[in-house]
Amino acid sequence: MIIRSCIVICFLFSLSTEALAWGQTGHRVVAEIAQNHLSKKAQKAIHGLMGHESLVEASTWMDDIKSDDAYDHTHAWHYVTVPDGQNYQTAEKNEKGDAYEAIERMIQTLKNEKADQQAQKEALRMLVHLVGDIHQPLHVGNGEDRGGNDVKIKWFYDRSNLHRIWDSEMIDSKQYAYSELALQTDHPHQEMPAEYRDTDKDRWVKEAMALRPQVYAIGEKEYLSYEYMYKNWATVKDQLHRAGLRLAAILNDIYG
Repeated sequence: MIIRSCIVICFLFSLSTEALAWGQTGHRVVAEIAQNHLSKKAQKAIHGLMGHESLVEASTWMDDIKSDDAYDHTHAWHYVTVPDGQNYQTAEKNEKGDAYEAIERMIQTLKNEKADQQAQKEALRMLVHLVGDIHQPLHVGNGEDRGGNDVKIKWFYDRSNLHRIWDSEMIDSKQYAYSELALQTDHPHQEMPAEYRDTDKDRWVKEAMALRPQVYAIGEKEYLSYEYMYKNWATVKDQLHRAGLRLAAILNDIYG
């Protein structure tokens, strides 16, 4: 009985980890980078709303609430599906919502001075998370393999899938704390191209789709390890960086 219970628990845990875009470390990196680039007005407004809850702490809330039935309606908001050869505008929409439109709704809630404080708190937590989600390339799915979840492959000989490798396993394999990875990725005084602060979600989706050939370049391999990480690590860091800078740009606009 005990063994059976352990098996069930492990199975449920494996299901839950498949849906965590960037994992906790990645989301915290995005939030830390965003905090580095907030205007003073935005910092003040966010502190007034959230108190001592930082963007880093808020960044993983939307994954935490997956265990709460009251938030079951938000599960589809973590990703968007755009098949090859299409764009978001032409792609069939999920009636339950998606990351693209949910980001816009959260922005509008935060701009709405009549929205109550709790609604604004939840909107900010979701916005921080969803901007991170949509920059994980496999959270802009092609509609064929559940964002790479159905691409079963081993990571350093352990059973995994392509989605999970991009969510967390490449990042976790580096064994960096979120603050270390943010420090390596972002240099607040470095001048970055304007595109890194572009808040056009259509651009974000196109960028993720353009990465598909690279992401799916696994051939007939039974497992992935150092070589795949070597070829993709710069892209992981770049997507985290873009997400953080773009989140800051959105928040500076909202509270500017």
